[in-house]
Amino acid sequence: MRLQGKKILLGITGSIAAYKAAYLLRGLIKEGAEVQVIMTPAAKEFITPVTLSALSGKPVHSAFFANADGTWHSHVDMGLWADLMLIAPASANTIGKMAHGICDNLLLTTYMSVKCPVVLAPAMDLDMYAHVSTRDNLQILANRGVDILEPDSGELASGLEGKGRMQEPEAITEQVILHFSKKKV
Repeated sequence: MRLQGKKILLGITGSIAAYKAAYLLRGLIKEGAEVQVIMTPAAKEFITPVTLSALSGKPVHSAFFANADGTWHSHVDMGLWADLMLIAPASANTIGKMAHGICDNLLLTTYMSVKCPVVLAPAMDLDMYAHVSTRDNLQILANRGVDILEPDSGELASGLEGKGRMQEPEAITEQVILHFSKKKV
C-alpha cells in the first residue's frame, strides 16, 4: 500500500470522464490513501455522490452546507487536512475558474484554500483542449506550481479522435504515487 497514511482531496468536475473517477477513487484507496471527494454541481450530472460515497466510505461534499441540517463543510478545514489535491477530471470550465480565482462552488473555494500540492487531470474534447484559452489557463496554473497530467489521445466521447481524453485511472494513481515518492527524496 504505497499511499498508506496519505490524505487526498479528489475533486471531480463536470466531464463525461467523471465515470473514471470511481475507478480512480478505488485505486487510491486500494493503495492505502484516505480520500475525501468534492464534486462540482455539474459533476453530479455524470456520476452520483452515492457511488463515490460507497467507494470512499465518507460523505461526498458538493455544497457548503448540508441541506438537511445546515452542517458546514469547511473548505479551509479540508484544505488544511489534505496532503494532495487531485482534480480528475478537470474540465475546461473549472480550469478557467482556477486560473482566474473564481470561487463559485465548494471545489474551487477549497482549491483556493489548500496548502498542499495540486494535480490536475484535464478531460475535454479535442477542440476545447486545443483552444488558446484552455492552453493559456493551463500555463497559468503550471506557472503557479500546479502539476498538469497531460491528457491522452484517442477516441473521445464526441466520437472524434484526438487529444483531450483523461489519463486512465491506473496511470493517474501511479503519478500520485510518484509524486509522494519524490517528496521523500
